[in-house]
Amino acid sequence: MSLTQCYIGLGSNLGESQDTLAAALTALKSNDAIKHIEVSSYYQSKPHGPQDQPDYLNAVAGFETSLDSEVLLDLLQAIEQKYGRVRTGERWTARTLDLDILLYGQQVINTPRLTVPHPWMTRREFVLYPLYELAPDLCLPDGESLKDCLKKVSDDTLVRLKSVT
Repeated sequence: MSLTQCYIGLGSNLGESQDTLAAALTALKSNDAIKHIEVSSYYQSKPHGPQDQPDYLNAVAGFETSLDSEVLLDLLQAIEQKYGRVRTGERWTARTLDLDILLYGQQVINTPRLTVPHPWMTRREFVLYPLYELAPDLCLPDGESLKDCLKKVSDDTLVRLKSVT
């Protein structure tokens, strides 16, 4: 069985965000197709888009999986739904749980349902800093290093909270 290294972003700004992220990570760890999961520290960040919503709690998880990318997407969306995520079609709204595939190996994926690498990941400090914790020497599929991406964002509004075990 072939395994692919994946990185996903986790975020929440409604309800008990820390508990929700922990429960989502437990759900991922309980899936037999997900191996060797590592999780960054939690980070508090300001919302992108409308500012009349609570700050986000974010993290990045890295793992190996035997799941196809769209099957992984189905799993993540099922976990989101289980923890109260409601998809309205609006972007950058408050949510109980957001799970995004950031990287799926070194693949570039463009389907109607999935774009990988995540289209905004290189502009989001709440993605890049936790990802750097897990994979400081990572290069993106286009060859750009994670270190170079970090030079383009500021961590001024980012607060590192704690490591997750």
